[in-house]
Amino acid sequence: MAIYRRKSSPLKTNEIVDYKDVELLSKFLTEQGKILPRRMTGLTTKQQNQVTKAVKRARMLSLLPFVNRDNLL
Repeated sequence: MAIYRRKSSPLKTNEIVDYKDVELLSKFLTEQGKILPRRMTGLTTKQQNQVTKAVKRARMLSLLPFVNRDNLL
């Protein structure tokens, strides 16, 4: 029987994710600019939804890139 260890959430339970906090949001993105899934970040469902919305808002306001072209070459 395998024992799985759950990752602790990098965010506190009451912490609100803000789209203007680009430094925090970049922790949840891959090098290509994709949003990391819940199983890799250790976030709760509610926190993952907040991160996803914040990243998408930051992309629309050009705070974050849609695609990181440097790593594609």
